[in-house]
Order: sequence, then structure tokens, then C-alpha cells
Amino acid sequence: MTDWEESASAWLTEQGEEGDYGRRFVLDAPMLARVAAGAYRNALDVGCGEGRFCRMLSAAGIAATGIDPTAPLLEVARARDPGGDYRAGRAEALGFPDASFDLVVSYLTLIDIPDLASALAEMARVLRPGGALLIANMASFNTAGTPGGWVRDQAGKLSFPIDHYLEERAEWLSWRGIRIQNWHRPLGTYMTALLDLGLELRHFAEPAPQGGDPAKAERYRRVPYFLIMEWRKPAGVR
Repeated sequence: MTDWEESASAWLTEQGEEGDYGRRFVLDAPMLARVAAGAYRNALDVGCGEGRFCRMLSAAGIAATGIDPTAPLLEVARARDPGGDYRAGRAEALGFPDASFDLVVSYLTLIDIPDLASALAEMARVLRPGGALLIANMASFNTAGTPGGWVRDQAGKLSFPIDHYLEERAEWLSWRGIRIQNWHRPLGTYMTALLDLGLELRHFAEPAPQGGDPAKAERYRRVPYFLIMEWRKPAGVR
């Protein structure tokens, strides 16, 4: 078994400077649109990795802080953005005072976190009242897919089977030198945890691909790969 430390080099090769297809052509534009719709002075990117989205936040005029537990990725983040603020740490224990940030971002990181409840509670804790928690996550229908992924029947028809949707579980995924553990959770698990924190859902989307390789775009249209949620912290919520 390997994890993020051992997979960091292959991950950096996979992502390049601009990110993979899903980030570049599915998630970036709608995520940045939600950022632009707010009036945010500062932001925390939880699980910032190599700092790609922190750099986008900075380009939008927002003072961005990135936190990640993977040292090789933080090293690259600092090299690519020498003036940036990148810190070692985990989502389950954020080293910041209460109400420190206008915006907290989780960009495809919740699936990596074993203790979801603690991580979300910490993200809510460091948000200022009126601030937003902006989440991009793998769709639960996707993470419930069977190990073989797409299958073709005898007639040649492709399908994407899912199974054990309601069973929360961790699975090891491997591709192109990367081997990491991801969590499948039903959508209701995420929704309940966020509602129990007193947060208010302000935006929900299942973004479609825009541009890029037409074959990849077609595949991303057939199965719900991602979702985006924006949750607000109302006054009075601690």
C-alpha cells in the first residue's frame, strides 16, 4: 500500500501546472464563479496540495492560506508561489483561531479525510459569521461505482454499475503510479453533517464539462462525477 507521500511525484506529473481534465474543464470555472460572487478578503484552502487553487484565489485578489499534510506537495506549492502562505496540517485539527476566514475551500479533499465530522466542524469553526464553506466533491454515485468502473455488455452497450451505495467505506485507488485511499459516503452523510453544524445551503450544482477533449467531455456527461456546494455560516453559529 502507498499513500500521498509516496504518490506525490506521480500526482504532480498527473496534474501538471494546470490540473487534470476534471479540474480544468469541469470544476474550476464554477468554483471561481462562486468565489467571484462573494466579497471575500481571505480564504483557507483545506488540502491545498501543490497550491493550484490557492494561486487562483490569490489571482482573484483574495489572501489565500493553504494547509496540507503532504510535505512533498507543500514543497512544490512554495516553490511555485514563493510569496504564498502554505502550512503543514490536517483538516481535523486546523491551527487557526475561531472565525479567522471569510471563505473556506475544500476542493476534492473530503473524499481523502477519514474523520469527516471533525474536519467539517473545524472548517465551520474557523469561518466568520456570514462566511462561506465552498466544497467541490466527488459525486456519491460515482464513488459507489463497482471496482471495474465502466463495463460493456454482450451487445456492446456501456454502463456504469454502482453498488452498496449506503455503505460508508474506504477504498484504495490506483492509476498511473498513484495509489491513495478515498472514502465513499452517501450524499446524505455529507448533507446531515453540514446541517448539524448549523450551516445553510446557498448553492448546489452538478457541473457539466466545458471544453477540452470531446471524448472525455462525453464520458463526464454520462455519469455524475462532481458536485459543488456552498454553505453559509449564519450569525450566532459557533
